[in-house]
Amino acid sequence: MLVLDEKQTRAALAWPSLIEALASMFESACVTPVRHHHDMEVPGERNATLLLMPAWVPGRYAGVKILSVFPDNAQRALPAIFGTYLLSSAKTGEMLAAIDGGELTARRTAAASALAARYLAHSDAKELLVCGTGRLAINLLQAHAVTRPLERFRIWGRNLESAEAIAAEARVLGLRAEAVVNLEAAARTADIISCATLSSEPLVSGEWLKAGAHLDLIGAFKPSMRESDDMAISRSSVFVDTRAGALAEAGDIVQPLKSGVLTEAAIKAELAELVTGAHPGRTSSEEITLFKSVGAALEDLAGAILAYETIRA
Repeated sequence: MLVLDEKQTRAALAWPSLIEALASMFESACVTPVRHHHDMEVPGERNATLLLMPAWVPGRYAGVKILSVFPDNAQRALPAIFGTYLLSSAKTGEMLAAIDGGELTARRTAAASALAARYLAHSDAKELLVCGTGRLAINLLQAHAVTRPLERFRIWGRNLESAEAIAAEARVLGLRAEAVVNLEAAARTADIISCATLSSEPLVSGEWLKAGAHLDLIGAFKPSMRESDDMAISRSSVFVDTRAGALAEAGDIVQPLKSGVLTEAAIKAELAELVTGAHPGRTSSEEITLFKSVGAALEDLAGAILAYETIRA
């Protein structure tokens, strides 16, 4: 059985290949049961979350990700996310690989956002704003640069020092990146705004979105969490990674549905419908689009298969 650590997993998941692997998996006959989602008490801190995400392609591969999210790990200078992906044969049950779950999650999440942006962001998007300075930030900067001709990369975080560190890392990778202090000012000029935070209150106001903007919401993965306000929802054409996941878990979707700001019928499409062409995605240069992702098990499986087959090759 292969065991891939963080560095090996990263090396095996090149952005163009990973984005295409996700697109292919969304078109496949992948089976994705609803994931298990459990709150875990951490004395004196915010609750942690345990996620179990199974998926399989009949006769080919099967896998499950075991992932934990400890939001207060920053106090210990630790990542918020730890996990492992177990890949096996869906024909024999043989265990094939154990893959670093944190790196797999970060890269497939960013790749899914980039895949959605292929259909939803303006084709001439030049400026990206990333909100959040966690593990996903540098991944989002790189992944979005694959699908759009981005020239300016901006990072905002509650901790300016952390935002500046991400910008410096991005510059080493050849991206023209800078940290910003004023979130509203940065949001008003951005072509793509990608939020990857653990915020329980809206960060981005719909009032700030310029015509043709694309809002990519990743972080708020519980009904109690939210990164956008009602105006952002009402001004946007709303898309999700999967309806099942978004309607059950995404605060940016669940809360507007409950208040009546959004209806289920108003959700334009899920990512599989964009990939297969069942929905065209963006329909005009002035349209404001919003993509809400909570993560889908088939994305993990796609990444795990790519990593396994890349290393084996």
